[in-house]
Amino acid sequence: MATKNTTTKNLYFVTTTVVNWVDIFSRPKYKHIIIESLAFCQKTKGLEIYAWVLMPNHLHFIIGAENLEQVQTVLRDFKKFTSKKIVAELLEDIQESRREWMLHLFRLAGEKNQKISKYHFWQDGCYTEVISSFKFFKQKLDYIHQNPVRAEFVRYPQDYLYSSAIDYAGGRGLLEVIVVR
Repeated sequence: MATKNTTTKNLYFVTTTVVNWVDIFSRPKYKHIIIESLAFCQKTKGLEIYAWVLMPNHLHFIIGAENLEQVQTVLRDFKKFTSKKIVAELLEDIQESRREWMLHLFRLAGEKNQKISKYHFWQDGCYTEVISSFKFFKQKLDYIHQNPVRAEFVRYPQDYLYSSAIDYAGGRGLLEVIVVR
């Protein structure tokens, strides 16, 4: 975990959501595909993660990059890779109790999108906001870390495994996070 002082240059609050709000990230194996892919983007694509939370059907994070174009490129590659990997995992896993239902929804979403050959996993685009001040950064940081508390998954933000809240509480989470104080 690295620590930075109060900087908000080239930081973005991003949300990306699974089509039809399918809660596929209720299973650890799909969550780990996301974690591994984010770690890869950090190592090879220059992605900086300042905060994150993976909820059952969406991902919020505050990320940094050289510019918005780099953010968009990394997110495009991340979404393309993870959608293919997760759908492939679903196709192979006959033990997944919701397999047919999820594949059906992803197939229907794919039929509505001419750019998709068969299955559409992530909603098009990402909600992206420029972090314009330290106050706004803290607001989004709190929003991200309180998500699992509001959903009643945990009592305290730092108890949720798939989040950077532990990093901000002095521990170490699943991903390398740049902590801003």
